Amino acid sequence: MRGIGSFYTVLCDEDGQEYTLRAQKKLRHQHMTPMVGDAVRFTPGQGEENGWLEEILPRRSVMERPSVANVDMLMLVLASVPQPDLLLCDKLILRARKGGMAPAICVNKIDLGTELAQEIAQEYAGTELRVFSVSARTGEGIAALREQMCGRVTCLAGQSAVGKSSLLNALFGLSLETGGLSRKTERGRHTTRRAEMMALDGMFVLDTPGFSLLELEKGIEPQDFAQLYPEYNALAGGCRFQPCLHDREPGCAVHAAVDRGELSEARWARYRELLGEVREQWKGRFV
Repeated sequence: MRGIGSFYTVLCDEDGQEYTLRAQKKLRHQHMTPMVGDAVRFTPGQGEENGWLEEILPRRSVMERPSVANVDMLMLVLASVPQPDLLLCDKLILRARKGGMAPAICVNKIDLGTELAQEIAQEYAGTELRVFSVSARTGEGIAALREQMCGRVTCLAGQSAVGKSSLLNALFGLSLETGGLSRKTERGRHTTRRAEMMALDGMFVLDTPGFSLLELEKGIEPQDFAQLYPEYNALAGGCRFQPCLHDREPGCAVHAAVDRGELSEARWARYRELLGEVREQWKGRFV
């Protein structure tokens, strides 16, 4: 459920109780670090002694940042304030897909205006991503979001001050600490300090700290990178060259769709920027 220092809190599926554990040294020798969301085997402690986390079961999905495992849906939370970082959003979507999680987008604070929600829906047309428009303050759209999360393990991720904790308060009637923007920097103030899983109304939800910087995941082949964009995959068969990286190749069906206004030009520009990073990483992989 959470980890603080060398202590890990687990929820037992037999008695519903939480136990505080230390990880056995053999996990370190196996290069295994417990993540929030892990399914584990453990032995409870006796009296005031802590128990031992003995085994991490196979993960069906995993992401290093935020550091979570066994998540079904990564819910990227955006808001008109602070200014959305769509390059960061794209990187999180890529990490989710590569890690075996289904990404979705939640545009919060629509009580301040619906323009961003409309822009995001157009920006990610054809990507298979669900885009939710909600207001944690007024409750608009909260019921539809809760229905989508029901029966899934959902991880909320995104920049600071987009309202992740406020969303959880609105979804489940909690009283989590919430923050806002720093007047000096116009950036979010961190109120969630570590990833934590909560069992709420028959579902599991992970709240994660907000961040503004995220490196592109390393070790991706350029050809595999292109396949992480489903809206481009749908058109790849119409490209003149196979395989096509959808960059500067003549006869590229993706480029043509962008020119016709069927796909977002801004998202394609971000794709090409990230593709350039992937190519540079791939060239230097043996250095």
